[in-house]
Amino acid sequence: MIKAQQKDIREIAEMVVDCHKVLLAGCGGCVTVCLAGGEQETKIMAGALRLIRRRSGRPLETLTCVPTRQCEPEFLQPLDELVKDVDAVISLACGVGVQYLAERYRDKWVVPALDTVFAGGTKTPGVWEEKCGLCGDCILHQTGGICPVIRCAKSILNGPCGGSQNGKCELGQDVDCAWQLIYDRMKTLGRLSELTAVQPPKDWSKSRDGGPRRLTREELITP
Repeated sequence: MIKAQQKDIREIAEMVVDCHKVLLAGCGGCVTVCLAGGEQETKIMAGALRLIRRRSGRPLETLTCVPTRQCEPEFLQPLDELVKDVDAVISLACGVGVQYLAERYRDKWVVPALDTVFAGGTKTPGVWEEKCGLCGDCILHQTGGICPVIRCAKSILNGPCGGSQNGKCELGQDVDCAWQLIYDRMKTLGRLSELTAVQPPKDWSKSRDGGPRRLTREELITP
């Protein structure tokens, strides 16, 4: 799941400094889970922006709406009427949502309120960690379900580096060595012998191949 965090409210205010009325569009998907762009966060940000503008003597009118997701066009319809009389749209979604709004409302200034950070999951309430590098060439079946591309600080594909000591990364004692975790996991599974296979260099063209990637499922396409 995509994880994101809010930009500094002053930076957001500066993006719409010339606007009189704006729509803050949250997202009910990933950024709601990480408490960055859900309904509550959207309303709080709207209030903060109004307060900043009131203090400067230039009131700002705000509208808010939180569609189910911003990354799928069919969920954006509730915004269609709201955007008609606003000067800008502030998107509280990941970078994908911002771009979908900009494509749909070509005559509107669309700005990001969040910084998209990584794809990951929840470690404990309020703490999220990166788990996937979106490399397009998954090898988790060969590493015990532990991703060396992201979990290893150097993205090493064939065993630990010389900086690994006592199961910890050279970055610090609070960082586990990914390859120690992989070794322990494969040992538990009785598959240590599989780690002797040399992994070829990562084919990064599957991640970045000269432009934006596209995934197509022919059976889902309506003729």
